[in-house]
Amino acid sequence: MSILGKLFSGEDPQLNKGLEATKKSFFSKLGTAIAGRSEVDVAVLDDLEEVLITADVGVPTTLKIIDAIEARVAKDKYLGTQELKVILQDEIQAILSAQETETAFSFSQNFSNKPHVIMVVGVNGVGKTTTIGKLSHQFTQAGKKVILGAADTFRAGAIDQLQVWADRSGVALVRQEMGSDPASVAFDTIQSAVSQNADIVLIDTAGRLHNKVNLMNELTKVKRVMDKIVPDAPHEVLLVLDGSTGQNAFEQAKQFTAATEVSALAITKLDGTAKGGVVMGISDQFNIPVKFIGVGEGIEDLKIFDSSAFVHSFFN
Repeated sequence: MSILGKLFSGEDPQLNKGLEATKKSFFSKLGTAIAGRSEVDVAVLDDLEEVLITADVGVPTTLKIIDAIEARVAKDKYLGTQELKVILQDEIQAILSAQETETAFSFSQNFSNKPHVIMVVGVNGVGKTTTIGKLSHQFTQAGKKVILGAADTFRAGAIDQLQVWADRSGVALVRQEMGSDPASVAFDTIQSAVSQNADIVLIDTAGRLHNKVNLMNELTKVKRVMDKIVPDAPHEVLLVLDGSTGQNAFEQAKQFTAATEVSALAITKLDGTAKGGVVMGISDQFNIPVKFIGVGEGIEDLKIFDSSAFVHSFFN
């Protein structure tokens, strides 16, 4: 369990509110599935499977959970429906914990690389630029010097939108004209970060998915020019996904993990959807840790993901 998980001993109002729609939908369907039944049998498991899939947990992860419960039933010989919630909670916790690192992330932590470069990827409309803005704010609040790079030079308004967030967070933005070479922007950003002794660099990138080959080539080029100035940069590739899109988020994860080496996930807009199961399914199926979740529109509503806190909120 991470440090945050160990410290989590009460309710998190933001997290509870953000997961409210998912919890209502999930437990309403679960209650219907086990109503009037005293033991977990094949019929209950079939209904539970449907509940998990409709919550956008995804088929592979759903089957993994069902198999684990079946094994528990076979071992214990008898399992009442009252125990099902506890076992389900344990299995979801195990799936999420499997991707967590041993050391909890903190915005104030000292990274081994300076500057620590994070390249942010994701399709347009998922909240990518907003996520970068919220990250820059929280890093700045933790005492870090942050520089942003506007390497999404193809979408109209993307540079200006990032400028608004940079001004709001009080951080510098390196930008060029719309249509400029994204790799050139990334190069200038890293140079600026080195000269200013910045702690954190956040690079925005274009979110086009219509041609995977072009996407792969573009991201590879951006990474290559950064590595020339700061070895091994980017040190993280953060994929932003819109949790409200359900199965479409799985497809986006598939495309981006094929195009570049994604090291962490940020799943946004969980406050407005009943599809919160994507947090479990995507992390499990792609073997990538969820690092941040968005549970509201406020600047503080991008939360560091902690599986213990998430599961606690989800089941309480």
